[in-house]
Amino acid sequence: MDAPIEIETGPEPSACVLVLHGLGADGTDFVPVCQALDLSAVGPVRFVLPHAPLRPVTVNGGHVMRAWYDIVGMGPAWREDEAGLRDSQARIEALIARERDRGIASERIVIVGFSQGCAMALMTGVRHGERLAGIAGLSGYLPLADATAAERADANRDTPIFLAHGVDDPVVSLARGRASRDRLQALGCVLDWHEYPIEHTVSLDEVRDLEHWLLARLAL
Repeated sequence: MDAPIEIETGPEPSACVLVLHGLGADGTDFVPVCQALDLSAVGPVRFVLPHAPLRPVTVNGGHVMRAWYDIVGMGPAWREDEAGLRDSQARIEALIARERDRGIASERIVIVGFSQGCAMALMTGVRHGERLAGIAGLSGYLPLADATAAERADANRDTPIFLAHGVDDPVVSLARGRASRDRLQALGCVLDWHEYPIEHTVSLDEVRDLEHWLLARLAL
């Protein structure tokens, strides 16, 4: 995987926000969002924006693009690319380990993701073996949902989760987002759910709500 983009808001950051982009984008996609987040109240923060690997995507005619995993079809009944999901989970776990090696404790790390990145944030976050500060998913869903109960880690059983979705999303339907919310709630996860009058994108109101949530998660 290519080296991620890094943005540090000050010297010697003591917290990290790992931001996972959506299908066909790359780490640059969420640089403006990171720059719009004012987390100065919690001290210096390192934003890490990795690039998904290049792979053929079935639903897009097999074209090679940056994708955390293949998508065979758009409905929940389609077979999921478990191998691709597991591969990207391992890549994200390696990024978390890298931040720990650089001196940032796991409980000072938040995983944020949009669309496919949301799926990876949820999948990786609830399975991570050490406590995280939080997990945030925007305009996405919970992958490998049936395996989550057996594979989730005790360390993140009650880690706060921020979920947001556009009510007019034509890519990942609001119903699918709500279904993922309900699955996580049934597992006892602590959720902060938001809906916005948008499509498959991010709004200013959403960024402000995410900022407020991040400040609470990373408060010293």
